[in-house]
Amino acid sequence: MTEQSTWLTPAAFDKLTAELEELKTEGRRLIEIRLAEARAHGDLRENGDYDSAKNDQGMMEARIRQLDSILAHAVVREAADDGKVAEGSVVTVVDSDGDVMEYLVADQANKQPGYLLASKESPLGKALLGAAPGDTVTYDVEVAGKTKTFSISIKEVRPFRD
Repeated sequence: MTEQSTWLTPAAFDKLTAELEELKTEGRRLIEIRLAEARAHGDLRENGDYDSAKNDQGMMEARIRQLDSILAHAVVREAADDGKVAEGSVVTVVDSDGDVMEYLVADQANKQPGYLLASKESPLGKALLGAAPGDTVTYDVEVAGKTKTFSISIKEVRPFRD
């Protein structure tokens, strides 16, 4: 995988593809209807409906570009199962307070209910990558302008499955 590529589960790929198709078809059609109705109200300089529709159109087009980019650079596959943390792993960790948490190491596009996310670019994600059960990893985070070091122990690593 390259730095630009995004690992996606097959389910996340399907979900994003469906969202993109919906935005490009129905979403654009509905925005055009809203714009036509707003134009019919007359003067566009002080037309709140028109401004709102144009703003929504801009946000929708930005999301379309984002989805196009994610899907163009997607690497769609199941997560590896080699016992070490990799993109697509579900990692059970124990923090210094004894709290147990489960993280999915993946891009935001793979967000799943019930899992905290740790992207491979985040300090936590970077610390987790390559670790195995029994390892303790540390990572630094800036909190209120000061660097704070956190330590977590890896309890379990398993591949994410849809």
